[in-house]
Amino acid sequence: MAQALPAETGRGTVAAPVPVASGAAERRRRRRAQQWTAWGFLAPVVLYLAAFYAYPLYRNLDLSLRDYTVRSFVQGDAPFTGVQNYADVLHDPTFWPALAHTVIFTAVSLLSQYSIGLALAVFFTQHFPLSATLRALFLVPWLLPLIVSASTWSWMLNSESGIVNAALRGVGLGGVNWLTSPTWSLVAVIVANIWIGVPFNLVVLYSGLQAVPDSLHEAAALDGAGAWQRFWRITFPLLRPVSAITLLLGLVYTLKVFDIIWIMTKGGPSDSSTTFATWSYRLGFGNLLPRFGPGAAVGNLLVLIALVFGLIHIRVQRKQYAS
Repeated sequence: MAQALPAETGRGTVAAPVPVASGAAERRRRRRAQQWTAWGFLAPVVLYLAAFYAYPLYRNLDLSLRDYTVRSFVQGDAPFTGVQNYADVLHDPTFWPALAHTVIFTAVSLLSQYSIGLALAVFFTQHFPLSATLRALFLVPWLLPLIVSASTWSWMLNSESGIVNAALRGVGLGGVNWLTSPTWSLVAVIVANIWIGVPFNLVVLYSGLQAVPDSLHEAAALDGAGAWQRFWRITFPLLRPVSAITLLLGLVYTLKVFDIIWIMTKGGPSDSSTTFATWSYRLGFGNLLPRFGPGAAVGNLLVLIALVFGLIHIRVQRKQYAS
């Protein structure tokens, strides 16, 4: 019960008791109600992350640490093997070529998508007639289903009936076996992935450019700075936070690209376009005798690479904000 303190009036009489603890109790009740409300809003997100992110990651880790077969996968009695699956993957002759292809595919795609997207974003800041319509048309590759885009590029790069080889023959250069040559298969899937990823970079970087104050450019122009100097001295440094998150998201997306490569080349010929994503799928599902453990191990390596770059991004951002 709340205690009350007596208070004397100027005539010596005792005034009505004043509650002391009732206000504190009311504040505690309100605080608890706010906490329950916050947890109520947070619960769906927590359940979603647990069901669709945490549990699949746990299952993939469990797969990589056990010797799963089709029978043991159904019955759930696979023996524990520790890091043996990871050792098998590291000693597999496909590991180093797949790692090199993953690095090349990711690096070339990221740099090309970012460079082209940034150039287009700067171009569209001029606000010329029909710029909005043209900018919307650039979103088409990003909006199309990946199976449609990959199938379209497979037809365009077909060595016999593709429109690309027809154009090359028309100018006297001869055709190229884009999808069936070990020399050109990786180039073909990189070109298709760049085409698909440019619109994302365009949209994000264009939004970042809108936040750059025009007054800075006007002041620099009055001081005699040219267009190129204004871009490198003002626009590009102010665009650095947007560029960092764009490259990080592009990295995570590009590392796990599977559909385009599998539809166009299936990682061939002779593993010339095999990346970790396609290799992981082929180990787990692409053979008559699936190897679930090694396939999950390769998938976990991809998760680890993305996690490392994510942590690097967070550390760099913290240093920038601290300074």
